[in-house]
Amino acid sequence: MNLLLTTALSFIITILAVPAVIRVADEKGLFDVPDSRKLHTKAIASLGGVGIFIGFFLSALLKISLHDNPEFQYFLAAALLTFFLGIKDDILVLSASKKFLGQLAAAAIVIHLGGIHIDSMHGFLGIEKLDSTISYPLTYITIIVIVNAFNLIDGVDGLAGSLGILTTAVFGTYFMMAGPAFAAYASLSFALTGALCAFLVFNYHPAKIFMGDSGSLLLGLVNAILVIKFIAVADGTNGAFPITSSVAIGFSILLVPLLDTLRVFSVRIAKGRSPFSADRNHIHHLLLDRGLNHSQVTHVCLVMNAAFIVLAYFSRTIGSTLLLSSMFATSFVLIGFLKWWRRRPLLTIASSAFQKKEDHSNGSTKVVAMKNEGVAMAEQ
Repeated sequence: MNLLLTTALSFIITILAVPAVIRVADEKGLFDVPDSRKLHTKAIASLGGVGIFIGFFLSALLKISLHDNPEFQYFLAAALLTFFLGIKDDILVLSASKKFLGQLAAAAIVIHLGGIHIDSMHGFLGIEKLDSTISYPLTYITIIVIVNAFNLIDGVDGLAGSLGILTTAVFGTYFMMAGPAFAAYASLSFALTGALCAFLVFNYHPAKIFMGDSGSLLLGLVNAILVIKFIAVADGTNGAFPITSSVAIGFSILLVPLLDTLRVFSVRIAKGRSPFSADRNHIHHLLLDRGLNHSQVTHVCLVMNAAFIVLAYFSRTIGSTLLLSSMFATSFVLIGFLKWWRRRPLLTIASSAFQKKEDHSNGSTKVVAMKNEGVAMAEQ
């Protein structure tokens, strides 16, 4: 009942806050203006993270006892820092280096004050306990990558919000089943789930507002905390619901945003570019280029992520190393198929008379005259 109240409270606060944010953005002209790289064609407010943060933060403060769970004061402090970092970037635009430093600061709060860090590989690659010289750098890298994974996947209406609902709901359900000792982590999960459900009402295609960095960075940070805690609890003896291959299952829960970011970062670095430089190589770009619309891209990514979670859970007995390797191989086969599959445009040949007629029409057909030819090519 407490978790249901947490989710409902977060949903109600956010669904009341987002219209007010849209109204303020309209009055103050705080829009995300389209350019050659962006997918939307009109100016839309990009401050949806404000509504998400208000619903998430207030419900978490009201339902999580900081006296019984002192580490959560540091989680919420890191979330507050991340939110302000994102909202400043949404309004004023920050350089990649400043955003990175801000993310490092938030990660430091979570790791050194909140006590969240990766101290074991839980049998992945045959490795168990980690020395602190490896544990802390690995935790920093994990948090930074996950934070940026949700930031970068936020490129299509409803995509980041839908994936966020899936991941936080799965983590919340697990912590609920793990016992009362982890009820606060379940509350943290469902507080964000409720806020994202309310936000999706306004962000589903055609979007009235975007999440912006203030929302996507917050979403990434909370998921980073949840997945690190999930892996430790699922593979340990403290929880009432242990799961083998917890590393691979944790990765499967975040598979679409995490794998897409690792792939894109690797490609950029291989080409001698900054991993934070912009391009059109993300999974949602590939799907859009194959003819899918925003809603279809969101549904495909959501179903694929959910399918990998189910497959990983039922294949958990093979071990994290083999399971994670299999997921990587399958994912890259699917990406390779998308790279190979090209949408074939419909081409027709039109006479010059048809061209003149079409030049004065307002239809969807674009006619381009060919040099030194008496025909024109029409691309639907």
